[in-house]
Amino acid sequence: MEAIGNAGTAIGILSKDGVVLVGEKKVTSKLLQTSTSTEKMYKIDDHVACAVAGIMSDANILIKTARVQAQRYTYAYQEPMPVEQLVQSLCDTKQGYTQFGGLRPFGVSFLFAGWDKNYGFQLYMSDPSGNYGGWKAAAIGANIQAAQSMLKQDYKDDITREEAVQLVLKVLSKTMDSTSLTSDKLELAEVFLSSGKVKYQVSSPESLSKLLVSFGLTQPAAEAS
Repeated sequence: MEAIGNAGTAIGILSKDGVVLVGEKKVTSKLLQTSTSTEKMYKIDDHVACAVAGIMSDANILIKTARVQAQRYTYAYQEPMPVEQLVQSLCDTKQGYTQFGGLRPFGVSFLFAGWDKNYGFQLYMSDPSGNYGGWKAAAIGANIQAAQSMLKQDYKDDITREEAVQLVLKVLSKTMDSTSLTSDKLELAEVFLSSGKVKYQVSSPESLSKLLVSFGLTQPAAEAS
């Protein structure tokens, strides 16, 4: 739990037409080469993605396990695995590690975003104990108390995906440790339906910069310089 509390914040919001995930990338040293791959967001299957907070090596093991489980289900039943079933099976693995001597629990929390034909769009949060729950808006990582109280105030049941993006960036800008919100410090991913198919999309740094300017969360590059 300590490792998760020190990790960059990740926030998820369930909207009526999609799920939005945003994560803060912690820049530990300016000498460190910035990663080209995503650090907080991972695609598990075509219809499920997740945001991560905690020990990344632990997260990689669990993400790999979840991907294999999703593919096995698709192979066996010729249809995508229901989101909750996938979350539950992964949480069973997590819980097993809290139960036996000689093993330590996985030091990682997840936000799962997905869509299936049974329940539509869904957002789940899980912690190292193997507990999970469905949420309309949730936060994991550092400063989650502040993030949760802001989400409680501003979340509406009929929120659209665009409004969810605005809310999630606003909350992150208030709860981040660093003073200014810039595109290289965050990752934004969305799960939505596009012409009947589930689509997972990670925003590029350029589109993130435009979003931050349009929502008034940062100055345009020319003004800033």
